Amino acid sequence: METYKREFIAFLEEAGVLKFGDFTAKSGRKIPYFINAGDIKTGAQIAKLGEFYAKAYQEKVGNKRTVLYGPAYKGISIAVSASIALAKTGLDVPFFFNRKEAKDHGEGGVFVGYVPKEGEEVVIVEDVITAGTAIRESMANLSTLDGVKVAATFVMVDRKEKGQGELSAMAEVEKEFGFPVYSVVDVYDIIEYLEEDEANAENVARIRNYLAVNGASV
Repeated sequence: METYKREFIAFLEEAGVLKFGDFTAKSGRKIPYFINAGDIKTGAQIAKLGEFYAKAYQEKVGNKRTVLYGPAYKGISIAVSASIALAKTGLDVPFFFNRKEAKDHGEGGVFVGYVPKEGEEVVIVEDVITAGTAIRESMANLSTLDGVKVAATFVMVDRKEKGQGELSAMAEVEKEFGFPVYSVVDVYDIIEYLEEDEANAENVARIRNYLAVNGASV
């Protein structure tokens, strides 16, 4: 496993973002581990997370200027921290996020921050995709912006599980909307990381059993 992947998984675990136990995902599935960017609670932690996203962005997108979109609520801090990290490398990208309910006073509307103009490209930054539900909600919101194209989505972890059909949720999103979905690590990286310590044997077994039922081949 690449060093940065191990560092990222260790960071997620230390920050409490990666948890093991019994959880219910937004899709309704019962899952043995949970990735929750909402557990980032300090300035140092969110700054570090932004650096990982910035590194992934520059590896996949390069120095191309796009607009970062952070879906409410967890995506907001990711978009802000990633844009700050990118700015430190010399790439100053704008960001925006959505409100859960449209505002009918002041500036109005559902978006806060820089609103992309026709011809500009958007990159969505999320914490994780389980069944693709949140991304479809984001695409519904972004479809109100005329002439704006989504270029890619970045998430922390590819869960490698089925979406609405037999394909993985990330593969379904790519097929449905026509843009790539990138992750810093995937669930098999997490398994490899956990297997380095025998104390994690139960968690590894539970994740493997879950993937045997819900895992996608592609």
